[in-house]
Amino acid sequence: MSRAIDHIGGKPIDAAWICERYDQVRNWLPPASFPEYTTKAGSLIDLIDEFDVFVLDAYGVLNVGAAPVPTAPDAVRELRSHGKTVLVLTNGATATSAQAWHRYLSYGLELDLEHVISSRDVMVAHMHELNLRFGVAAPAHVDLANLPGPTVLLTDASAYADVEAFLLLSSGAWSNAQQDQLCDALTLKPRPIWVANPDMAAPCDGGFTLEPGHFALGASKASGIKPEYFGKPFSNTYAAVTARLQRLGKFPDDLRRVAMVGDSLHTDIWGGAAAGWRTVLVRNHGLLRGEDADLFCDRFAIRPDFSVATT
Repeated sequence: MSRAIDHIGGKPIDAAWICERYDQVRNWLPPASFPEYTTKAGSLIDLIDEFDVFVLDAYGVLNVGAAPVPTAPDAVRELRSHGKTVLVLTNGATATSAQAWHRYLSYGLELDLEHVISSRDVMVAHMHELNLRFGVAAPAHVDLANLPGPTVLLTDASAYADVEAFLLLSSGAWSNAQQDQLCDALTLKPRPIWVANPDMAAPCDGGFTLEPGHFALGASKASGIKPEYFGKPFSNTYAAVTARLQRLGKFPDDLRRVAMVGDSLHTDIWGGAAAGWRTVLVRNHGLLRGEDADLFCDRFAIRPDFSVATT
């Protein structure tokens, strides 16, 4: 499990620091346009007539840490009872979708397995197109069985020289020494960097955890290599959601009838807008809890169509 921290390099880690970190890769994000104003509402139920499909981020929308957002189970149940399609789209890549689905069921969320999509799913689909030997950044307990092709955990120094590409799957237990080894290996022998979770950091009890997106940016700065990202806000992930909805016969003719619901401006809101969907920011449980969300929207020029206090 990733260690919670509240400072890095002598600077406090907070929502502003995280958003500034995302802004450093702003030029790598897909083109997106945002509405001139945001309509505020109490919860997702207030928006039930606006959308046919609700694509929900997990952290900050459905759960905070190991506990469900109190309103989430009833909200999902109510949306589905009105004939709405509810999907979960998570950047959490440590677990497989089946493992994540079982966790959501334990929260009391009524979801089907085929309605859960993770950035790991998207990355695995692209791995099938290649035959590279990946060095994988992940704790030893993480299940790598569904990763195609040869893989090796980056648990010793010799692994860094031998692999053909690097995959940042999970930052749990990733150390400063491992990060230094990664940067040195990329400098000596440039190779692709794949990132299965573009998040920079995530709130948790006691502070924040640094996520693979943060370490990928550090490796890129050291080596000059632009990472290949899988997950929100990148288009490969929204294409996967579109394909899943089309297979289920649930993709509406009007893209604006699809809601991307999340707590992060740079991943959830940016990605949904880039896909041509409308977006809903959840304020009270995730990255911006305790913050003035409107000030963040103005500061970073990212604005959702709707803003709700809770799920």
